[in-house]
Amino acid sequence: MGEDEATELRQALDRATEALEQTIARHRARFVPREIGTVQSVGRGIAQVTGLPTIKAEELVLFENGMEGMALNLDPDRVGVVLLGERGGLRAGQEVHRTGRVFDVPVGEALLGRVVDATGAPLDGRGPIRTYQRDTIEREAPGVMDRAPVDEPLQTGIKVIDALMPIGRGQRELILGDRQTGKTAIAVDTMLNQRGKDVVCVYCAVGQRDAAVTRLIDDLGRRNAMRYTIVVVASGDVPPGLQYVAPYAATTMAEYFRDRGRDVLIVYDDLTQHARAYRELSLLLRRPPGREAFPGDIFYVHSRMLERSTHLRDDLGGGSLTALPIIQTEAENISAYIPTNLISMTDGQIYLSPTLYARGVLPAVDVGRSVSRVGGRPQLPAFRVVASDLRLTYTQYQELEAFARFGTRLEETTRRQLERGRRVREALKQSQYDVMSVPEQIGVLLAVTEGVLDDVPAGLVGEAEPIIRRAMLRSLPEVAEAIAAGEELSREEQRRIVRVVRDAIHPLMEGA
Repeated sequence: MGEDEATELRQALDRATEALEQTIARHRARFVPREIGTVQSVGRGIAQVTGLPTIKAEELVLFENGMEGMALNLDPDRVGVVLLGERGGLRAGQEVHRTGRVFDVPVGEALLGRVVDATGAPLDGRGPIRTYQRDTIEREAPGVMDRAPVDEPLQTGIKVIDALMPIGRGQRELILGDRQTGKTAIAVDTMLNQRGKDVVCVYCAVGQRDAAVTRLIDDLGRRNAMRYTIVVVASGDVPPGLQYVAPYAATTMAEYFRDRGRDVLIVYDDLTQHARAYRELSLLLRRPPGREAFPGDIFYVHSRMLERSTHLRDDLGGGSLTALPIIQTEAENISAYIPTNLISMTDGQIYLSPTLYARGVLPAVDVGRSVSRVGGRPQLPAFRVVASDLRLTYTQYQELEAFARFGTRLEETTRRQLERGRRVREALKQSQYDVMSVPEQIGVLLAVTEGVLDDVPAGLVGEAEPIIRRAMLRSLPEVAEAIAAGEELSREEQRRIVRVVRDAIHPLMEGA
């Protein structure tokens, strides 16, 4: 027998041996004894089970009535199971079986444009989701050496944010404020601004009213944003177990695209409700309560999820996952337990003031309490021209505004600062759904910082803005293109913008 023939024979024997081992393993698995437990008690959203001595944490179990649950508490004598559905028909004494798998959800391109629940089941009435790939909701966050710097902007289309607290791709930027201050509106506008930018958006609604979520989905659909968006819904009416797993499921769906080199934006709305759902489960499972009755691991519950947002290195695909978690404060108390936890684990925060909201300053972003800890690195160069002067002018205005209310007699320099500040505030106002391109924002902000709007009555700044936006796109197309491409804005180009803007709003000033 020749050497080649011997080699072929060994390879054939190896293949036959491998196939035989796989067949034996499959048949052995069929005869492995299955653990069958018994339901001891059933509560709101949880069940206590006995008879599953080797079950693993977060393993799925199947109850006799067909409902699934997830093992969360592993005590010596019993297992605390979180119910992933309504408890109808479930009672003590019924059997419960191990499944041998952890919680997973469908992932893939087929999810784009769909509305699903925390298990990945469709809620939009458009039939089944045709994807055959699934992934676990608990995944290890990328290591430090796998991450790239956050140096590419994710434009929100909102002037005050893009100019003063820029968000980079791979960043975690917290949105917080009292109820009804416009938190969700900022997140939705950011999603709308990703149209045509090859950014996948994932919106996760936790504990929200069904009517509010339905209205949001309708708004996204009418503005052609659903085709690049996945909506994961765990409303306030579903069991707390589904509310708890929903953000993790949404993160796994988003990571599918990130790991394939895509840029992804995920919105958690909101993590206050998520924390309350986890607190409810923990108290029902008799875990020791801590501050404000939250369990001691609530910080870990949120941090292990938000740490999965990052910008990957180029050799790992270069994809990014940007997170916008939303939380609700009470009476402007940002030093409460959950707000302080999330502030410490994110890369900055956008604080919305109820005082500004009540005065009609929308979006009600409090510039003094808002910050991006990534800095100006992901910001386009054109914004840096206006950002420093804009923040200084606005901050000085806020300090002087208090004195002006008392009728204090002001010197001419102070009066001019107040007038400039009023126009800055008017220029930073922006209606919902009216997202602006970068060149439009630069034109408006440069006009106010360079004093072009000083002679325009403060009440007419809102009317001047659309004129400036049209002038930037029609009269300076080459400059607008350079700004959008991330090129530096020269002093000569700044002067050209100022001249064009002044000429454009001149009829408005004459009419005033």
